[in-house]
Amino acid sequence: MQYRRFGKTNLNLSIFSLGTMRCLASPSLFNDTLTTGISLGINHLETAKGYGKSEEFLGHFLQQQTLVSREELYITTKLNPTPDAELMAQWIDESLKRLKLDYIDCVAIHGINTWEHLEWITGANGCFLPLQRGLEEGKIGHLGFSTHGSLDVILAAIETDLFEFINLHYYYFFQRNEPAIALAAQKDMGIFIISPGDKGGLLYTPPALLQDLCAPFSPLELTYRFLLSDGRISTLSTGMANPREFEPILSLFEKNDKLTPEESQKFNQLEEHLNTVLNTDKCSQCYQCLPCPESINIPEILRLRNLAVAYEMKNYGQYRYGMLENAGHWFPGKKGHRCTDCGDCLPRCPENLDIPQLLKDAHQRLNGSERRRLWE
Repeated sequence: MQYRRFGKTNLNLSIFSLGTMRCLASPSLFNDTLTTGISLGINHLETAKGYGKSEEFLGHFLQQQTLVSREELYITTKLNPTPDAELMAQWIDESLKRLKLDYIDCVAIHGINTWEHLEWITGANGCFLPLQRGLEEGKIGHLGFSTHGSLDVILAAIETDLFEFINLHYYYFFQRNEPAIALAAQKDMGIFIISPGDKGGLLYTPPALLQDLCAPFSPLELTYRFLLSDGRISTLSTGMANPREFEPILSLFEKNDKLTPEESQKFNQLEEHLNTVLNTDKCSQCYQCLPCPESINIPEILRLRNLAVAYEMKNYGQYRYGMLENAGHWFPGKKGHRCTDCGDCLPRCPENLDIPQLLKDAHQRLNGSERRRLWE
């Protein structure tokens, strides 16, 4: 296993971190999954107040595991933003109790997704006060935040200089947040990539076409290499449901160097294939079509359409598209069939896309069953 400095926290984290949201079927499965991860060299475990019994299971595991000392293991938990400072103080103590710890290495505000969330933290009586007190009292080692918000909200949160690390969505198939990576790195923040195997494209079960395009690499391996070859990124989240799911990434534990010529060639081929198949229907994700009068999440819908058409990533598209109108601020915006053909977006599109028609086409392709967030 390779390790990297987690920004200004100065923690030395394994390049893969273990999220504990998907292995909650039983305490024994949870323990087996974490035991396997730690045995493989993972030293960073991530949980959250909202992940069912994850904190409780983790607390019991930490009490009984003998693989490494407490000082060799780094724990992150996440607490939702709230306008109630007293409630945040209560949550900190409750997490410490469930985790059976005297201190938590890293606490992240779980989901600074809106301007209101940011105000709850930066306001005069906001929930940052008990977090700061937790830092001063030694209950919390380092403070950061996770986000599913728009790029402007993310950049504003980074600019507050209140945080030492960020948990961020950024993948080969979603590079919108690259400016946030750049700014966080400039400020020496630890950068933790959220769920690249799952939210990055359902890459544990990729479509056959994508497998062929990536061969001899797997799509999962290639997108992980895209991230690990970026020295600004500290660690990637892997949310294993069971010990067997470590197998596809074992070969990557020692690979944190720059892309090889063969890997770079594959990314060039993927881009060429995307351009060829989509041709004049390709959305380049400039976001100039927003705002939409109907609050349709145009760029995200067209991104999912890009992937479904070019790489046959229909299952992934349906997985993400089904969350629109069902996940609130975690995945905001309306679906494509809400388009009224008002035409407001058309003159703003530098590629002259027929956006209303593409939205309708995307809806027909991707409108499967409604989805909610996994931990809900």
